[in-house]
Amino acid sequence: MDNRQAFGSWLSGPRAAAEEAGADFGYRGEQLGLPESGPGSIARPGRRLGALAVDWGLCLLIAYGLITDGYGQATGNWALLIFFAVSILTVGTVGSTPGKRLFGLRVLALDTGTVNPLRALLRTALLCVALPALIWDRDGRGLHDRLARTVEVRI
Repeated sequence: MDNRQAFGSWLSGPRAAAEEAGADFGYRGEQLGLPESGPGSIARPGRRLGALAVDWGLCLLIAYGLITDGYGQATGNWALLIFFAVSILTVGTVGSTPGKRLFGLRVLALDTGTVNPLRALLRTALLCVALPALIWDRDGRGLHDRLARTVEVRI
């Protein structure tokens, strides 16, 4: 075996290595019954990160404008609390935060389609811890989505 080939499969990740070995995983979201592309398909990481950046930026602005001590101190902690509240309220009612709406995304419950406030609370709490959001399955869902039994899709 050529060392460059082994090194390349290691950099590509386990999915690419398994596909080279002949395993077929299908497309992201196939196991969930979602379409491969277009509306209702799994949201791509770039859009999800963009929506998160917009939401976080809005929460930082709100925290800076409303809750600073005049020197810009303590904005980060308040921004996280504002992000937590905004996410629960918006995902638990309309299914998307302002950033998700801007990027054409929506959070759906796998069983009912609509996310109830308790499920939004669990998902948001895990998202604010950050580590569950960094662990993804082969469908591209974060651990916070898996535990809350939700999926983020394109509108």
